[in-house]
Amino acid sequence: MSVTACQGLGFVVSLLGIAGIIAATCMDQWSTQDLYNNPVTAVFNYQGLWRSCVRESSGFTECRGYFTLLGLPAMLQAVRALMIVGIILSVIGLLVAIFALKCIRIGNMDDSAKAKMTLTSGIMFIISGLCAIAGVSVFANMLVTNFWMSTANMYTSMGGMVQTVQTRYTFGAALFVGWVAGGLTLIGGVLMCIACRGLAPEETNYKAVSYHTSGHNVAYRPGGFKASTGFESNTKNKKIYDGGARTEDEGQSHPSKYDYV
Repeated sequence: MSVTACQGLGFVVSLLGIAGIIAATCMDQWSTQDLYNNPVTAVFNYQGLWRSCVRESSGFTECRGYFTLLGLPAMLQAVRALMIVGIILSVIGLLVAIFALKCIRIGNMDDSAKAKMTLTSGIMFIISGLCAIAGVSVFANMLVTNFWMSTANMYTSMGGMVQTVQTRYTFGAALFVGWVAGGLTLIGGVLMCIACRGLAPEETNYKAVSYHTSGHNVAYRPGGFKASTGFESNTKNKKIYDGGARTEDEGQSHPSKYDYV
């Protein structure tokens, strides 16, 4: 998959996830009344993060908001905070991702800057998806706990006979929307992070080395090579003859017998 296709797919998937997170946060059906073994079917109750509603059999629906903040359960306030943080991060990541798209050119922005922006938006999408999944899961755990506690209170120790009728709540449609939306946002963030690797310019591991042609005064030794700065005296340049070292000046001042042949 090309970098542009991966980045575009991650952007579209994240956009769908963000829309789902916003829709799940605004929905009223986070918890719905359990109608199993409930003799009263004329009234149907369901609750959300911001208000509770009652729907009658005639089709009339009445909703009442939560006009208190301190009177709400701590878990409900935590779920609200997680969903709001997820929405804020996802919106900021979406704005960053728009400018980071490879098909959009803004001024002289190079690929390295787009790669950093793509990585930033991907990380924000991942955190946003995790916040949404965590918020929905916390609310679902609260529903499960209250459901079994209500079920236990419905039965007494007198032979398991039903003595009271209590309203029990089960999973609503908003929970499933939140789970799916959080997963889509998480997947979109991962795709954006993968696309970042293709946008970043490749760095070579090879360093530039300058090579100079060797002159006739350069000495080669078996033990290694020592570079000269060019400012030293020429008398320090030595040649290796038959395993022995002699300076060039000495070779010129003391002629050998082979010079007269």
